[in-house]
Amino acid sequence: MQAGGSRELEARNYLEKHRIMELLSYLTSALLFFRPEKPREYLITILERLRIAKITGVAFPFFMDHSNIVAMFEMMDTSSKGTISFVQYKEALKTLGLLNKDEVLIDDGHIITLDKFRAEVNKRTEEIWSSF
Repeated sequence: MQAGGSRELEARNYLEKHRIMELLSYLTSALLFFRPEKPREYLITILERLRIAKITGVAFPFFMDHSNIVAMFEMMDTSSKGTISFVQYKEALKTLGLLNKDEVLIDDGHIITLDKFRAEVNKRTEEIWSSF
């Protein structure tokens, strides 16, 4: 039984080291957000764009562009105040696959504006893609 536990630990460490679970979560979230007609081709396109960006040294491709982020923010900002709650912010990051299940976000009491939301989505997306 020890050998099985050791292999499981090795597998978990490998997945964590290469951020595979974050990648899969992000790709799944992108599929559900965009709902492309041909999901396999869409995933292949995303991964190919990432590969090309890595080879050429250009900035990695953002798959959530400004209009997508604004649309998501506006869906949560139902009263059009220009802000969302911390709970909404946290749930949006989870939905987008940008929040690890073990990660703990601390509510600092500051309001979440579109600019803050967009910056965090872009930062977290870049962190995931840059590890590949």
